[in-house]
Amino acid sequence: MKFTDLFVKRPVLAIVVNLVILIAGLQAIRSLSVRQFPRSDIAVVQVSTVYVGANADLVRGFITTPLERVIASADGIDYIESSSAQGISTITVHLKLNYDTNAALTQIQAKVAQVRNDLPPEAQAPVIDLQTADTQFAAMYLGFSSSELDQNQITDYLTRVVQPKLSAVSGVQRADILGGRTFAMRVWLKPDRMASLGISPSDVQEALSKNNYLSALGATKGSMVSVNLVANTDLKTPEEFRQLVVKQKQGTVVRLGEIADVVLGAENYEQDVKFNGQTATFMGIWVLPNANTLDVISRLRKALPEIQAQLPVGMKLGIPYDSTEYIREAIREVVTTLGETLLIVILVIFLFLGSYRSVLIPVVAIPLSLVGAVFLMMLVGFTINLLTLLAIVLSVGLVVDDAIVMVENVERHIQLGERPFPAAIKAARELVGPIIAMTITLAAVYLPIGIQGGLTGALFREFAFTLAGAVIISGVVALTLSPMMSSKLLRSGDPERGFAGWINRRFDSVRSTYTRLLTRTLNYRPVVFAVWVIVALLIVPFYMFSQRELAPKEDQSVVFGIIQAAPNSTLDQTKLFSAQVADVYRSFPENGSVFQLTNPTGGFGGMVTKPWSERKKNTSQLQVEASMKLGQIPGIRVISLVPPPLPGGGSFPVDFVIASTAEPRELAGFANELVGKAFASGL
Repeated sequence: MKFTDLFVKRPVLAIVVNLVILIAGLQAIRSLSVRQFPRSDIAVVQVSTVYVGANADLVRGFITTPLERVIASADGIDYIESSSAQGISTITVHLKLNYDTNAALTQIQAKVAQVRNDLPPEAQAPVIDLQTADTQFAAMYLGFSSSELDQNQITDYLTRVVQPKLSAVSGVQRADILGGRTFAMRVWLKPDRMASLGISPSDVQEALSKNNYLSALGATKGSMVSVNLVANTDLKTPEEFRQLVVKQKQGTVVRLGEIADVVLGAENYEQDVKFNGQTATFMGIWVLPNANTLDVISRLRKALPEIQAQLPVGMKLGIPYDSTEYIREAIREVVTTLGETLLIVILVIFLFLGSYRSVLIPVVAIPLSLVGAVFLMMLVGFTINLLTLLAIVLSVGLVVDDAIVMVENVERHIQLGERPFPAAIKAARELVGPIIAMTITLAAVYLPIGIQGGLTGALFREFAFTLAGAVIISGVVALTLSPMMSSKLLRSGDPERGFAGWINRRFDSVRSTYTRLLTRTLNYRPVVFAVWVIVALLIVPFYMFSQRELAPKEDQSVVFGIIQAAPNSTLDQTKLFSAQVADVYRSFPENGSVFQLTNPTGGFGGMVTKPWSERKKNTSQLQVEASMKLGQIPGIRVISLVPPPLPGGGSFPVDFVIASTAEPRELAGFANELVGKAFASGL
């Protein structure tokens, strides 16, 4: 007895096997996480070191250079970038693709620890942060603004009330406050008064460190009672700081309030955040890597009405950006395309087979194969994303082939006079080898895409293996369920009657016409070979002149703008020009909302557009128009761009790196000369 005979003779077994595939696939659909793109190990490690008061040259010589030298000896590094600015050193370590991020992070931490004692004692400890492709942007940004509260009060409320609630939502990795202003005591020194009293800034710093600290005294106890000791050694109000003694000499006491203005302000005034033209404070919501982004953001949106109802009077809550809106819309489009594809395939099958009974067999095989492929995705740790959904759509035309071949072979035996049951037995025996060979061949076509290295392999691995998995499941269905259903549904005489008979007669005439044309064509074989050679040779110029890119641009309903200002600009100066950038974005009728984060030397902002159905222009067209208008704003340079279609490809089509031992000023001259040549080329 052949392998396929078991399923034809025992239909319950065939049904149970395929029900297992169906149930496992449906459970996988419920448990798989949903993302925009597949997971990829594209990661960078950022080492930030604060050295208050030091200029860029000092930071480069005593912070950046020693750290760079020791970090470069770690394994798994692709290349290193560094930036030395006033008071801060930033080193960005780009890791090799698919390198173990935990191993790289451990090595870099150990390397930094080796030179920690060699850094200036005034410098703060280096902060090491791992950033992956998933953590570059938050899944959602919330904007809080108020016409009555200042940013200090907004930040304080968000820290105490909103942030704990959002962090407690299941699946949220972290909820960070962006552009906030934390309460801090600001001491504005008066140089003239200090000079007249002989007091230096270091004297003020020493007085603050000695008289404003937290003291842990412990506890004391007697024979019957124990008491926890508390000492109020820290200062809390501006008046307490003003009364702080800075200098005492010959009975004369100089207090802080006499040489400085003390106010309750913010730690940092070097950032300005706006949402739709109003000063705001943002919160970024990051989702856990293994969580379903759509479900997490849905749960978070359900928590927002309660948070909004408890907001102080005058405070408003908005959503500048929600990445799941694009993901939902894209998945909805893919699912719609999948449904249309299924209908078209079913219609084509019916037109070619002509029988409802014959059509039912491949129609059942298609969803079984697709659902089974989702089960294989769960086994190997894949996610539901745009690329795996694309693989599901493309596999519809592949998974139906095995079932159609099986149905056609059974019908052929029935036309030869055999009854459906023995016809199914013989047809299945004949097709065991061909179906297995066809399945392996189709799967082997896509496997090389999944096993190739580099960024392409990392991104398209799930796409390739999902396609191969769907083809494999279709082979299993074709050898187990299709022959059993053929033995039960197909009847002798159906291909000659009704619509099926009419279809078969039309195919007979098409077959005879094709045979005559093929016979005539073979009489002119040299012409056929010449045409074939010409077509083959045309592949070379077509390939050479075709445009190449990792993936076509996607309309993700957002246009970003990177603002670059002069190195010596202040926040007030940059805000004057960045306000014009916001005006440009608001001038587009496709504008949904505008957001901006501005600092003295630049900033970042953008325009979130209206949904696809409410606008006629795509983001690429809006980007070009915005670039023309933004280029006319004086005082700053604005680089307009749209998010890359796939992660890891970079934000710009081409990146240049100028490597030299020259000083930064000379490198800037080389860069400006290169930019001038590029504009003069006219490309």
